[in-house]
Amino acid sequence: MRDDLIYLDYNATTPVDPRVASVIFECMNEEFGNPSSTHAYGESAHAALERARSQIASLIGAKGSEIVFTASGSEADALAIRGTFLSALADGRPHLHMITQVTEHPAVLAACSELKEIHGVTVTYLPVDEFGKVDPREVEKAITSETFLISIMHANNETGTFQPLAQIAAIAQAHAVPLHCDAAQSIGKIGVNVSELGVDMLTIVGHKMYAPKGIAALYVRSGMRLRSIIGGGGQESGLRAGTENVPYAVGFGEAAELVEKSLANGEQQRLITLLNRLESKLRADLPQHFHVHGHPTDHLPNTINFRIDGVPALSLLASMPSVAASAGSACHAGKDTPSAVLLALGLDTADALCAVRVSLGRWSTEDEVDQAVTQIISTARTLTSGLNPEITNKEKI
Repeated sequence: MRDDLIYLDYNATTPVDPRVASVIFECMNEEFGNPSSTHAYGESAHAALERARSQIASLIGAKGSEIVFTASGSEADALAIRGTFLSALADGRPHLHMITQVTEHPAVLAACSELKEIHGVTVTYLPVDEFGKVDPREVEKAITSETFLISIMHANNETGTFQPLAQIAAIAQAHAVPLHCDAAQSIGKIGVNVSELGVDMLTIVGHKMYAPKGIAALYVRSGMRLRSIIGGGGQESGLRAGTENVPYAVGFGEAAELVEKSLANGEQQRLITLLNRLESKLRADLPQHFHVHGHPTDHLPNTINFRIDGVPALSLLASMPSVAASAGSACHAGKDTPSAVLLALGLDTADALCAVRVSLGRWSTEDEVDQAVTQIISTARTLTSGLNPEITNKEKI
């Protein structure tokens, strides 16, 4: 990590842990064979791949055979959604329907849109409340005899709000409808167990948990019917063709093992303490002008999405280049447009454009949090020519 920057954007991507990088380079030198080859080099690569699969499975309480490697979380989401659709279509179900919600990750929304536009699939986009939560009762109301899939994320990437996934899973199971969950943001920050959540498929992303970009996985429950969306050599139990990226998979496995150990050693509580410190200091300095978006308690331990009245997020971040944070989601960074997630929570355009996301991680410290708070307050005062506690919330500070 650079000494001249404070990194507060762990939800966008995490630095590669040096221990992960070390096993990747070692694998590149020693397990360079094609894991499908039957000679010694191939067998060595295959064994390394299967160890990584087991490490990732252990993190979420699954079996190694239920882990399918992909190149990204977006691909894993597409495999879950399109793969389930293709399986249902092969069963002779011509009028198909699926359910998601309006604050889903763009990868899920894009896959839904494609099925709607190209294949005529009916998609129900469920609303969320002012905290960003879906009502499980609305999920049940939306289910029809043609529903082939429900896709609801675990935690929102912008606000950190958790969805009531276990309740939704119980409803899905009662109606025999598969449930997919994009858990890219929650895995590594809290303990996640697929049996406790009750999901049939779960997206896991390497670069959100200190592995490199370019490696991810989809948990597919044993017995779940799914068709490949990439044809070829039949790798990954026939669900994802293409020679596997063994070094990155090995790094992903190492990252999963490190995350499992860190959670057991109190990492979640450490992040909660740091986040509470940041929020309490900002709230104390800006009691009438600081607002948090998303659920006040049921959210990721490392994430806060806030606004300071009258301070556009892009202006705030541009004026303090030594602090790395996001104006909304990193997937749309740099665009001066309001977040669709925040608009869905009921914010108006002006307030949504003031939203900043701060997300902490493995190398975040108290000193960094304190320095960031000082810079945020100082910059906000400069941008608005001073704070006046008598001004109402809707006016510029």
